[in-house]
Amino acid sequence: MSEKNHLNHLFLLTLAMFFVSTSGALGKYIAMPTEVIIWWRSFLAAVFLLVFCLYKGIDLKIKNRRDRWTFFIASLLMGGHWVFYFYALKLSNVAIGMLSLFTFPVIIAFLEPLFSKTKFDPVSILLGIMVLTGIYILAPEFDLKSSQLQGVLFGVLSALCYAIRILILKGHTAKYNSTMLMFYQVIILTVVLAPVLFFMDTSNIKTQYPYVVLLALITTAIGHTMFVNSLKYFKASTASIIGSAQPVFGIIIAYFFLNEIPTLHTFVGGSLIIATVVIESLRSRKK
Repeated sequence: MSEKNHLNHLFLLTLAMFFVSTSGALGKYIAMPTEVIIWWRSFLAAVFLLVFCLYKGIDLKIKNRRDRWTFFIASLLMGGHWVFYFYALKLSNVAIGMLSLFTFPVIIAFLEPLFSKTKFDPVSILLGIMVLTGIYILAPEFDLKSSQLQGVLFGVLSALCYAIRILILKGHTAKYNSTMLMFYQVIILTVVLAPVLFFMDTSNIKTQYPYVVLLALITTAIGHTMFVNSLKYFKASTASIIGSAQPVFGIIIAYFFLNEIPTLHTFVGGSLIIATVVIESLRSRKK
């Protein structure tokens, strides 16, 4: 990869992370049950992505049965990631929810050798210790009744779903268009979550629809598709750790739009997590 192409791909990955980071403020702000928000997010994103695929003439054909099962499992993992993440946001705040989610790059670094021919990198242990220390500082009160700790735990559970999803999809980015991959995931999730419309309150969509549309279009259809596309040019662990700049964007957005001011614990713990971005960015340039 040339210097110019590396910088271009790095810029596009950073832009994708900015778009995805809007999920924090939107997920916290939208006044509907979490599962209902995710259904609308998936449904609207599916519409946007289908229109784009048809406009660009993107092939929507799935090549074999094994890939169909992979897409289905990836969809369930994405649904788990989104639902747990939104619970984390609502139980704590945007800063804690987003930062706890960003254990996923370390989870990927540890799991990636199990999914590909990538060798285990000992430096991942150091990065893991840094991130886990940051998580410990984020939730110093280890009381299961604490909403802050609950938020962190849901964030980490979301991270596990996200990490496994990224790893099982990485091998498919070379043979399938990234927009097509995202389309199938949200359309499957729309079907799987459809029952929530019958037993949860959906009436607030009348007032919340502008924010749900932003969540579906900017965060999901554009941001997540750009991130999946980046897996063509970076190792999954590298792309994910560089993408850890996302909480910085999310915290800034939450400060201006939700008036959420991070605590000292959040700054210290978050700094340890974000430090992994700088380390892995420098390491990725040498690979």
